[in-house]
Amino acid sequence: MRGLSGFGKGQARFSGTSFLAICLNLAGLDLSPLSLKRLLQPSSIAVFGGREAHEVVRQCRRMGFSGEIWPVHPTREVVEGYPCFRGVDELPRAPDASFIGVNRNLTIEIVEQLSMRGAGGAVCYASGFSEVDDGKKLNAALLSAAGSMPFLGPNCYGVINYLDGALLWPDQHGGKRVDRGVAILSQSSNIGINLTMQARGLPIAYLIALGNQAQTDLGDALGTLLTDERVSAIGLYIEGFRDVTVLERVMRVARERKIPVVALKSGASDQGAKIAQSHTAAMAGSDDVADALFKRLGIGRAHDLDTLVETLKILHVHGPLKGGRLCSMSCSGGEASLMADTAIGRKINFPELTDHQHQSIAATVHPLVSVSNPLDYHTFAWNKEEDLFNTYSAMLKCHFDLAMLVLDFPRADRCSLETWAPAVNAICRAAQKTRMPTAVLASLPESLPEATASDLMSANIAPLCGIRQALDAAEIAAAIGEFWKNAPKSDLLSGPVINSNEGTKRRIDEWEAKQYLAKAEITVPQGKRCSDLEELLAFAETIEFPMALKACSAELIHKSDVAAVYVGISDSDELENRALELFSRFELLLVEEMVASAVCELIVGINQDPVIGPWMLVGSGGIYAELLKDQQVILLPADRKAIEEAVGNLKISPILNGYRSLSPADYEAVVSTLEKISSYWENNKHQLASLEINPLLALPQGKGACAVDAVMQFQSVG
Repeated sequence: MRGLSGFGKGQARFSGTSFLAICLNLAGLDLSPLSLKRLLQPSSIAVFGGREAHEVVRQCRRMGFSGEIWPVHPTREVVEGYPCFRGVDELPRAPDASFIGVNRNLTIEIVEQLSMRGAGGAVCYASGFSEVDDGKKLNAALLSAAGSMPFLGPNCYGVINYLDGALLWPDQHGGKRVDRGVAILSQSSNIGINLTMQARGLPIAYLIALGNQAQTDLGDALGTLLTDERVSAIGLYIEGFRDVTVLERVMRVARERKIPVVALKSGASDQGAKIAQSHTAAMAGSDDVADALFKRLGIGRAHDLDTLVETLKILHVHGPLKGGRLCSMSCSGGEASLMADTAIGRKINFPELTDHQHQSIAATVHPLVSVSNPLDYHTFAWNKEEDLFNTYSAMLKCHFDLAMLVLDFPRADRCSLETWAPAVNAICRAAQKTRMPTAVLASLPESLPEATASDLMSANIAPLCGIRQALDAAEIAAAIGEFWKNAPKSDLLSGPVINSNEGTKRRIDEWEAKQYLAKAEITVPQGKRCSDLEELLAFAETIEFPMALKACSAELIHKSDVAAVYVGISDSDELENRALELFSRFELLLVEEMVASAVCELIVGINQDPVIGPWMLVGSGGIYAELLKDQQVILLPADRKAIEEAVGNLKISPILNGYRSLSPADYEAVVSTLEKISSYWENNKHQLASLEINPLLALPQGKGACAVDAVMQFQSVG
């Protein structure tokens, strides 16, 4: 079968889309060699293979694709009414998009032929590449065969374009044609299918399954989607990252183009991370570091599929929210109470009404109604559209960032929706009149019919399902809005700086680590590393009691676990006795003057995620650091604003600022010390593998901050 076998001479090979290509796209200039535009918006589609490929043809016909479809098969004459071609070389011209549904070896041959022909891109359906041990060589061959032609996968279902009816998708799906909607990028094809089956009124413009991302990854696909003005928001299902530097640059473009992005990432648990890696050969990375990445890039993070869908609905209708001030209206005190309870502990809230607002709303409701936010307006006005319109309008005129009407609809198969119409009409009119962001919220997902949800969407009202999920979604949309208003000015991420698999690592002892910190103008206690008792006692005469005495060894990380540290030593006799005991077990000791009167203890660490890159951790420190798990992760490089935000988000932050009658810590010194630690990393990032200071003492105001214990590890290459 000519055209499906043999390897032609390859073109120049590229491994991924550059950010320059994305910028060229956005500027309306020539498309780059790996632009996905032809693949995502094709005017011609070629399909290769049997059952799966033929399903692609059927799906395109059902969705009303108006372009050309070219089945390629070695023996068949016709597929779904379309004449078959025998090979790539027999096609009328280079196809914009191709679906390759054959085995992995033949996939490579077809990709080579398409690339040589100048095709716009392909979906590689076959599995058995980098996600399995014996497929890594085939993966390299596939990349080489593709040359400058972009492809999705392998191990990939493909792409659905509901805007133009172009489906390179070998299975059923639940979507329909739309004129505008959200795009979903998924590293799991099945999760993608599931999302198309939602019956919640979310208009989906694109679904792209990324598969193994051998060539085209998340950032590449995201960059191309940003060129389509019909895309209102983008949702991501992520199992792992490949190049976060590309993703960061693309997210800056997303912000400029006012297209919000929300993500659901799996791998929060060790078990989930292992499954994700075996699934797509993607490295999940630390979940805390991934969370920091999302915050750094302004990507909202959902923690379940329900919240992902609900957030996309808010973003599709209203975009990011201007803030977190919400109002709730319902005809039931039970619903009002649930709304208030579910908002506790969030960065969104239901603010109390002012006297003027209270009076304006009270004038529209029955005298027995107690006006508040959340508002229970009872059922006195049920089925009275004008009365409801007046109440809803009065509430919306209070200029909240999102107004929510809690309204569960009855079962259509057993009940009548007729008496719900006045409330729906009233909220639609009120939203149109006030032009305030509005949502209708059903406390149970099944209590909001899909047809009603779609009608609300058409009226620019977000139809939300589930109280917790709706408030999660509002909180995420508000966080994106806040990020857009105050985007950090930090330098671009570097990605991994040190390859942990190369070179040798060398850990230094606490004394050496503190000398490096002192040179970086980070305060450390007065002390000395000593090799015998005489030296130790002589130095002790130059500092003040109380003192701390520790074993000093690069191999000793947790000294308290082996009784290798004594604190609060108050006189020379105690010091000598403790020193004799420790010298019997260790060669070197560190004696220091103790730092007293700390307001609290912090832990600071620097390390590197193998995928995302270097990061700094700050949290509650001391012996309870691992127990309390009060910590924030900051990606490096970081500016002062990011450091201040991280410190402010700690549970221990109120103590730093003087909780109740307690004296405040030297907050400025704490932040300044963290800046110096970040700068120390910047100046030594190609050698510094890790650093930990525990504790960093936050001293009373005006007294500074002091690194009491430190561990460092360096890595040499070559």
